This record gives sequence, C-alpha cells and structure tokens, in this order.
Amino acid sequence: MRRARWARGACLAVLVAAVSGGCETVPITGRSQLQLVSGPQEAQMGAEAYKDILSKAKISTDPAANALVKRVGTRIAAATGRDDLAWEFTVIDDVQTVNAFALPGGKVAVYTGILPITRDEAGLAVVLGHEVSHVMARHSAERMSKQLSLQYGAEIFGAALGVNPEVTKTGAALLVNTILLPWDRAQESEADHLGLIYMAKAGYDPRAASEFWQRMAEASKGRSSPPQFLSTHPSDETRIRQIEAWLPEAQRYQQAPR
Repeated sequence: MRRARWARGACLAVLVAAVSGGCETVPITGRSQLQLVSGPQEAQMGAEAYKDILSKAKISTDPAANALVKRVGTRIAAATGRDDLAWEFTVIDDVQTVNAFALPGGKVAVYTGILPITRDEAGLAVVLGHEVSHVMARHSAERMSKQLSLQYGAEIFGAALGVNPEVTKTGAALLVNTILLPWDRAQESEADHLGLIYMAKAGYDPRAASEFWQRMAEASKGRSSPPQFLSTHPSDETRIRQIEAWLPEAQRYQQAPR
C-alpha cells in the first residue's frame, strides 16, 4: 500500500513538472496546451519527414495545379503572420488520394485527388487553412508531448509496483491511444476553427468551408468509415455544424478579396 501511494505521488509529480514547464497557448483560440518539444526540434522533424515523403511520391508537374496551390497557400501563410517559418506547398500527383497534410515548420502537401472537390480557390483555401492551422497550433508537438508524459508516468507507476516492464509498456500504449483519440478530434476541430479565420484574413469567404464539407460528404458516400467516437476526425455532419457556428467570428476577420 505504501509503495502504491509513493508510485501515485511520483507519477503525479512527473506530470505536474511536465505541465508546469511546458505550457503554451494556441493562437486565436487561447487554449492552453502541453508542449515538451521545442519549436526548432519540431520543425526539424517536420522537414525531415516531408523530404522523406516527397522522395517516395510522384510530384505533380501540372503548372496550373502548382500555381494554384502555391498562390492560395502563400496567401494563407501570410495571414498567419509567421514569416519566420519556411512555408512550402507541394502538389502530389495522386488522383486516388482525396487528402492533404501538414508537417511541423510549415510543410504542406496537397494530393490532386482533392482538387475536384475543392473546385476553386475558396474551396482550396478551406483545405489549406485547415492544414496551416495544424502548424500554427503545433498539434504534432502537442500529441508527442502528451504521449511522452503519459508513457513516462505509466512506466514510473508500473516500475514502482513491480509490474513487468513489457506489460507496463503495453498498458501505457493502450492508455495513450484511448486518451489521445479525443484530443486528435479536438485538434481537428480546432484546425477547422483556426482555418476559417486564416482564410478570412487572407481574403477568402469562410462560408466556402461548409460548402466544401458538404461536397466532401457527398464524395465519401458509400465508403466505409469508422464511427466518430473511434475516429481521429469529426464526422462531416459535426464539422459542418461547428463551422456554421464559427462563421460569425470568422467573418469579422474577413478582408476584401484580392
């Protein structure tokens, strides 16, 4: 019993120290987040991962698609005010992949498969605003920080109780996955929220966001997808409802179209 009390105390002390030493605030939303990874470390990991992904991908040579993505991406990146980041926007030639992604430090890629759904600059601004927001909110580093703190705490607790280290690691991994799924969904929603504001500040109509997600919902009909509570992304219906609630705020940031 005494050992168990000590373990709980030690675990709590580790987590308290981690939280107190690594708290940051997300731009615009003001949400407090745990950050145990420095900005330069995160950016370096992002640049290396981006280089590795692109080395294995087929980069688009379509001048129109590249110009479009670079133009919209540059405008949204400028709206963030983070000209210290090495922003880079790449088009990957893969019509079967309806997706885009962002990596720390400002590295963003768009698959050609999503372009028919974005349709125009405003639709693409929805996608790029969302991806740029992941960078601005440092969501990757936040996930790594939470995983580190949870795993470290679980391993200390297990070691103090004399639990087999392999069992502790397995349990910690399950715990991390269970706890982090909601945070991933929350991050996706936060990126939607921030993305509306950045696209509005860049001169795009944020109302295009709900229209884009309606088209995405139509395009994904018939595809198998997990229930929302088991997914790292909100459902299309949830996204549209949240976006419509955030529109009045985003429209206050809207600038004249360029």
